[in-house]
Amino acid sequence: MKKIIDTIKNIWSIDELRNRIVFTLTLLLIYRVGCHVVIPGINPNDLSSDANQNGLLGLFNMFAGGAFNKASIFALGIMPYISASIAMQLAQIAIPQLQKMSKEESGRKKITLITRYVTIAVTLFQAIGYITYLRSQNGNAIIADNFGWMLSTVVILTTGTLFVMWLGEKITDKGIGNGTSLIISAGIIARLPHSLMQELQSKTQGAGSGLLIFLIEIALLVVIVMCIILLVQGTRRIPLNYARRIVGASSVSDISGNRDFIPIKVNSAGVMPIIFAQAMLFIPSTLIGFSNTDTAQGIVKHLTNPGSLWYNVFYAILVIGFTYLYTALIFNPNQMAEDLKRNNGFIPGIKPGTDTANYIGAIMDRITLPGAIFLAAIGILPGLAGQLHVTQGLASFFGGTSMLIMVGVILDTLQQIESQLLMRHYDGLMETGRITGRSTVAV
Repeated sequence: MKKIIDTIKNIWSIDELRNRIVFTLTLLLIYRVGCHVVIPGINPNDLSSDANQNGLLGLFNMFAGGAFNKASIFALGIMPYISASIAMQLAQIAIPQLQKMSKEESGRKKITLITRYVTIAVTLFQAIGYITYLRSQNGNAIIADNFGWMLSTVVILTTGTLFVMWLGEKITDKGIGNGTSLIISAGIIARLPHSLMQELQSKTQGAGSGLLIFLIEIALLVVIVMCIILLVQGTRRIPLNYARRIVGASSVSDISGNRDFIPIKVNSAGVMPIIFAQAMLFIPSTLIGFSNTDTAQGIVKHLTNPGSLWYNVFYAILVIGFTYLYTALIFNPNQMAEDLKRNNGFIPGIKPGTDTANYIGAIMDRITLPGAIFLAAIGILPGLAGQLHVTQGLASFFGGTSMLIMVGVILDTLQQIESQLLMRHYDGLMETGRITGRSTVAV
């Protein structure tokens, strides 16, 4: 306990770090307040706060911090910006000109500007879709449904998303941590106290050992968090050597520093495979839902029930497949081999060039499989928790997108705080060493 208190004192004694933390918390508070401001012309009492929690709209609501179901001015949240960023990331892989631009400072600024324009286009499209959703949910929720209200709502939703995007960029520049990720995590963490109280009330309403079951659930939640930390932090280190050159009478290395390995993450794809899998599960169920046959309705029932065996099997297969696909898109062993060759680096026993690329690619394929299986297991845990009579709110924290994002963002933020402490010769956050793994940069 004394170690924790001393660390907090050290953090607070550093003016720059203290100002960054206060700045970050202030902007996150502004975002959370805005999530409760309802769009003009909407009656919040006629909105269903628990609608569509298991579908794709439930995923949007999670990313928006609950603002989606509240018809808030931040109802679309940061999701359009994330969609635009993913589209631009994939475009850089497919379009050589964008890939060349991404390697230059001026080119990266142009890509950032293009991403913002794409965000506006995506937001306009999603705002119209959100208005359609409000109309279909409850006819009494919209006080005056006319063209003027529709136009003003589109403007408000678009402005809200751009403001949230601006908050995220300001947090990244002047705060601590990644702004976009922190905004998403703030919405997820805000739901945790309510979910815990809801679960506690559910377990203690009847007679029996309800409190003991609740404590066991909390213990299992802690174990799951520890397993997710292992997945997020897990790396495979490939040893490196560098050619030496003669300068005067001494032999020196071309590259200085202590990084003599390539850290390959077990889960390079992050949370994206789970998001893609959830979206893919929603599409066939929507298409089949237009059919009124008993067979089609039975398929829809299986694909929309997280407790169904076929749902979990299909979901796990999709997560594993998308893990390999997304890893192949973002991980380029050929580029890594070229960088090593240019810097006179090589893997012991492996020839530079093509052999190095093949070696790195083979290791990546081997460690991706257990990472994909572990990721799929984490993805189906919320559905299994729901089948064990855990309330829907708390079940979403037993793995899945919510917990992966929250754990990853907290680890990244703590690592940045620790870097600030170590830079000023203070002790880090861990007695056994630095927080490593997730943000380690490959040589």
